[in-house]
Amino acid sequence: MPSKPVLHKKRAVSLPHYAVVVSRFNSSITENLLKACLDEFSRLGVCECDIQVVYVPGAFELPVTALALARKKNIQAVICLGAVIRGQTFHYELVAGQAASGVMNASLMTGKPVIFEVLAADTIRLCEDRAKPGDRDNKGASAARVAVEMTGTLKGL
Repeated sequence: MPSKPVLHKKRAVSLPHYAVVVSRFNSSITENLLKACLDEFSRLGVCECDIQVVYVPGAFELPVTALALARKKNIQAVICLGAVIRGQTFHYELVAGQAASGVMNASLMTGKPVIFEVLAADTIRLCEDRAKPGDRDNKGASAARVAVEMTGTLKGL
């Protein structure tokens, strides 16, 4: 005969419901995005224990990691955080464009929200403006709100 601890055991072994993939490249920007994202999740009532944070080298590695996480049954949504700043070569366009395309594909392939919040800007200052610590307009906070909203929207369909 099952006892009440069965439910507790299920909860204790369940893994996070949300995943956040963070690029280490331009970490002064991405760490601000991550902090705002986690703070907003908390404000929205998402327990820290329901969030898995994974670091990758750069924005180009976000899509494959997001796809692997989105394929997990216990993950409801994935957020991708990064910052790509234009330089003097075409590299910026390649990285930003392929990261966006890959993240979209991860979402379409899994049917789960995979939120793209990779700042792509001409200068580091423009990225800093979108990743200000303590600012609810910080794009990391925005990504958490979108993840929660889209999870609810897709569940309701």
